[in-house]
Amino acid sequence: MLRFNEETVCFQEVPGEVSLAYTITGCPVGCKGCHSADTWAPGSGEPLTLEYFRRRLSDYQGLMSCVLFLGGEWHPAELIQCLREARQRNLNTCLYTGLDTVPLSIKKHLTFLKTGPWIAPLGGLDSPTTNQRFYDLRNQQLLNHLFITI
Repeated sequence: MLRFNEETVCFQEVPGEVSLAYTITGCPVGCKGCHSADTWAPGSGEPLTLEYFRRRLSDYQGLMSCVLFLGGEWHPAELIQCLREARQRNLNTCLYTGLDTVPLSIKKHLTFLKTGPWIAPLGGLDSPTTNQRFYDLRNQQLLNHLFITI
């Protein structure tokens, strides 16, 4: 079951989008230095049921342009249900994963995808030396440059 510990509206994680973001619990990747290590415990957090998700999308209708999942690829069926629901409402979708790739079954429901584990010496998306990649999947464009400020 897809579970989350935080639901927020954010402006920086997906460039040009106002995102309703869910931090999904139970991450099996476990990157050293992860800022969300408190979410790793399987079974922690609140259930993200399709009914609850639909209600939240209705609550925020017209106020957001994207739904962001920080994790969740380890529950593909439930994640795909949520991604489909968001896309049916003409919302963009994004997944942040610590993996280098995700299955096509998930990818085909995404507008944006951030890949790559957190490696502290390389930095995050705001670092020119990062191993992480942020893609616009509509055109396969790498958008890392949008996170780097001079």
